[in-house]
Amino acid sequence: MINRILFLVFILISFSVSAQLTVTNDSYIFVDGNGFTEGPDVAPLYVTNAVNLTNANSNIYLRNEAQLLQGNTVSTNSGLGELSVFQNGNTNQWAYNYWCSPVGNNSATSGNEAARVNLIDDSTGLISSNDAIFTNGLNGTSSPLQIASRWIYSYVTSDEYSEWIDLDETSNISPGLGFTMKGMGPSLMPGASSQLYDFRGKANSGTITNNVATNQFTLIGNPYPSALDAADFLWDPQNVNLDDASPFVASTTGALYFWEQAPNSNSHSIEDYVGGYASYTCSQPNATTDAVAIESFVPAPYNFHLGDGTVVIPPGATVNGSHVARRYIPIGQGFMVEGASNGLVYVKNSHRNFYKESSPNSEFFRTDTANSDNVNTATYDDNGFFQVPSGYKRFRVMGNFNDLYSRELLANFHDSATEGFDYGLEAKGSGAISSDMYWVLDDEEYVIQAHAFNVELRIPLVVNVDTQQAVKFGIFDIQNFDTSQEIYIYDSESEIYVNLRNQNYSINLEPGDYSNRFEITFQPGEALHIEELSDKDFVVFQNTKTAELTVLNPNGFDIKTMTLCDVTGKIAISSKNLGSQNAYRFSTKSLSEGIYVATVTVNNNQSISKKVIIKN
Repeated sequence: MINRILFLVFILISFSVSAQLTVTNDSYIFVDGNGFTEGPDVAPLYVTNAVNLTNANSNIYLRNEAQLLQGNTVSTNSGLGELSVFQNGNTNQWAYNYWCSPVGNNSATSGNEAARVNLIDDSTGLISSNDAIFTNGLNGTSSPLQIASRWIYSYVTSDEYSEWIDLDETSNISPGLGFTMKGMGPSLMPGASSQLYDFRGKANSGTITNNVATNQFTLIGNPYPSALDAADFLWDPQNVNLDDASPFVASTTGALYFWEQAPNSNSHSIEDYVGGYASYTCSQPNATTDAVAIESFVPAPYNFHLGDGTVVIPPGATVNGSHVARRYIPIGQGFMVEGASNGLVYVKNSHRNFYKESSPNSEFFRTDTANSDNVNTATYDDNGFFQVPSGYKRFRVMGNFNDLYSRELLANFHDSATEGFDYGLEAKGSGAISSDMYWVLDDEEYVIQAHAFNVELRIPLVVNVDTQQAVKFGIFDIQNFDTSQEIYIYDSESEIYVNLRNQNYSINLEPGDYSNRFEITFQPGEALHIEELSDKDFVVFQNTKTAELTVLNPNGFDIKTMTLCDVTGKIAISSKNLGSQNAYRFSTKSLSEGIYVATVTVNNNQSISKKVIIKN
């Protein structure tokens, strides 16, 4: 059977190179992606002009990551038949995927047409499927496929949560516009499978536009049954003006924002959501300078990192996400863009490439881990970090908040970077969380920033905290810096320089906005240098027999404060100016059982946080 399939495909490719592809009634084309290796000049099915599926029983089936590419001319597909392409999404009934349909309504009219969610089918076999069922209830199911229409939304030129547009399965969704949909089963934990969806309809092709507006977000995505090259999309002349004789104008800020939700999410309530937006941008590929696009990515801010960038799951913290946005955007993937001006954002056939999702330069943002082992060591390291070429430098700053989640920031360095905004090397944040950290430019928050490197740089680092808590700073993914080049965090209030290449910096912060206190520097001033506290310096535990929290201080540090907070950040115990005794005890009889965080701050403002289980 496989040989027969591949034989059919090869015949059709040679036919379609010079002519429009037509599939007549009761005929179909089956394309097996296993027979092809992705590449710039490869496509399992390539059509230079339009595809016409003439009758209701005329079909094209793309399977095993097969893709359809079409020529750069205006391609106006038509017909009553259907192209069928698979994509996997969340199993978790509480977690969103952001989608963009690769197909629209099938009709005899030529051209792209609006999509509907009811174009999604429940696959029952290699080419067979049933219409998905839709429910007004909160939860969908996997078998048979039942989709909860309660969670279908779009988002167009808005910046308020209340401005999500409520849709249902029959709503018309403009080509290229994204939509949300939740999963179909219980919480997805590691090792679980994802939900298979079958998109059936008229394949989108040609130039597709959607509205963007200054400082407003729009949910769009990859609208084609093939991968979308993020670099070609972001740097298309109609999306960014590269004419040196004209002022620089772009339709978007040059960043793509991918929603990622914790796989152990188990609530539909907004206040219980655990998730955030990962941010991606890339430079323009240039054969005379950089052969590849320089990719910059930071994950959604609900992970907890160690100082070396390793993601861990402390007790009481959220399960980490592991997805990394890369250059080739898979079929069906939706993402947010922020408008830099009022106008249109363009997606074109020239942005399409045959690149498999299972390959290392592509990943779909859902809560399974299908791609976690795909690493291209020539471009990415073992942690999935893009490796910049010579001439570039970079490092990541990690800010850990109360051992519950981390914010990761990326600093790029290149001679081309300016003091203003650098499209393709910088990305604004997608919205602050309650306690957060960010770079700043023109009074706006950035998660990726670029500079021309020199040792006299002083880079402001803004920190906001909503409750008193321990904050820990560290760096990792240090690329192309001499090993002798120190990288400091400067705390102006405590007059402390800490070389983050040697140690993290921990501090207990009162609620507030710290916009002028912290900087990243590359040479020390004349301020105080300190040794970092060690976990061994304090022992914290509950004595269940006496219902007391015990803090041991064997090295006699002068303790400034000790606080005990629950996992929401609410202070349960607070004590100041304790001195340098060897032991302290605090009653826990009035506390609810659960996981707490004890934070000890010494007189030089360094802090140590310890998890404590209270059980009365």
